[in-house]
Amino acid sequence: MIIAGILLLLITGLAFALLKGAYYPQILQAEPVVKRANSPLLSRQQEIKVLSYNVQFMAGKGYVFWFDLPNADGPDNQPSAASTHKTIQELARIINDEQPDFVLLQEVDDGAKRTQYQDQLAQLLSLLPDEYSHHASAFYWQSDFVPHPRVWGAAGMKLSTLSKHPISSAQRHQLALTPANIFSKHLGIKRAVLETRIPFREGGEMVLLNTHLEAFSKQSDTLQRQVDQVDSILNQLCAQNSPWLIGGDFNLLPAGQYQHLPERQQKHYRANSELTNLSEKYPCIPSREDLQNPHLWYSYFPNDPEVNKPDRSIDYLFYSPLLSCQAKRIRQQDTLEISDHLPLIASFKLNAYTP
Repeated sequence: MIIAGILLLLITGLAFALLKGAYYPQILQAEPVVKRANSPLLSRQQEIKVLSYNVQFMAGKGYVFWFDLPNADGPDNQPSAASTHKTIQELARIINDEQPDFVLLQEVDDGAKRTQYQDQLAQLLSLLPDEYSHHASAFYWQSDFVPHPRVWGAAGMKLSTLSKHPISSAQRHQLALTPANIFSKHLGIKRAVLETRIPFREGGEMVLLNTHLEAFSKQSDTLQRQVDQVDSILNQLCAQNSPWLIGGDFNLLPAGQYQHLPERQQKHYRANSELTNLSEKYPCIPSREDLQNPHLWYSYFPNDPEVNKPDRSIDYLFYSPLLSCQAKRIRQQDTLEISDHLPLIASFKLNAYTP
């Protein structure tokens, strides 16, 4: 009995220590805005260029990670330092070439064991000009220690938004969690929306939203709940007459793509996509018309060896009716080795009647 009591105390103490090192964000919380340099205010008259990109913790395409296969049995746990160094350089090349006003990044590691505890955003910024004067981030996976055998160490992953113009404020919106056991619930990924507000020189502001929705919903209603939360945020912005953009990895297929995937690749999707409500309600990239040529809009190239080229669209930009899209594309020609996603790039102008 004494030994059993001691073991119980040890187990309880260990569990408490693990949970104490987890991340417990508020439903809505302010995030710090970092200013690197002075920069001009955004003008209502200028064209606005946005790049959205899931950078897969800068790993590159040379791996099949344990979570990349349907049974979570991929051979790789982490990329090498050489791989992440090369990938960060490649990402900087794309940003410097495209010169977007705003960069929305998903899966940026910071303090994670799997990427040698790197601050990947700091490494990227060291390769970019001071024009990218402001940035803000929101963690959606952070824990001192994750006892999963394929992690077994610290986790740190965030959304990051870079801007050539001043950011007045940033806040994190917590999204619905996937049903899970107590350790996964506390130590696992907590999906979010990062909101940044960009003041106009002429008055008013533009709202940028950056997100990465659930990838492992296990046939629960988590994705639908997350989509509903995003819709609620967008409804509020529309009611305020605020121009907005939301970009990111939605992990959802557009109508018609599910049926064209091999059966094994359909595992994490539904035939009737949860994306439908958003894509019918708000302007979207890719649009229904764009998807008449679906291969031009494939943004995801799975690490699964069964797939040998990009074969689906799961990354999107939705935008306010107060904006007009001027140009849009997936940069496919020289990005296949950077990430399992491809960058989505678009330019917009504010409509003349916008208040």
